[in-house]
Amino acid sequence: MESLKGHLLVASTHLPDPNFAKTIVLIVEHDENGALGIVLNRPSKHQLKDVWENVTDEPCHSRQLLRLGGPMGGPLMAIHTEELLADKPVIPGVYFSTEKENLIKLVKLDDEPFRFFSGYAGWGEGQLDGEVTSGDWLTMPATSDFLFSDGGDPWSETLRAIFDDRLISALKIRHVPADPSLN
Repeated sequence: MESLKGHLLVASTHLPDPNFAKTIVLIVEHDENGALGIVLNRPSKHQLKDVWENVTDEPCHSRQLLRLGGPMGGPLMAIHTEELLADKPVIPGVYFSTEKENLIKLVKLDDEPFRFFSGYAGWGEGQLDGEVTSGDWLTMPATSDFLFSDGGDPWSETLRAIFDDRLISALKIRHVPADPSLN
């Protein structure tokens, strides 16, 4: 199967694992050895500034909610738009970091969007490919606009967008206006 790095996994309505019900996962790494992703739509009840003291003595004033990236424990992780603080690229203009020094610098940037995560989702060799093939996950390419947007019901909205795209493709429709009701 082709690498899903930089794609969103959208949990199907029949995904059997309760850890991933109604989740959207950004795939950060995917190769023949397995995959690593972070759940995007599970904010915790804790602001980043409240847990930051567990990372470093450096100040953090971010009121952004820390997100629960998945059931696997791990280091604090971030996605962001600052290339100089990247451990690895995810999609053009969006990067992934776990290095402490990069995270410290990242929280000091006021104008750059970022998201912090505790935990991650992991799949062994061939496991994610099997789950996608069996229909547990729907996929679509990630965009920076989506990764840093807030509000709404991202799971329902993304699921609807995937189904709309598949319907348009199946019906071989060449152009769909932004608001079809205006036709």
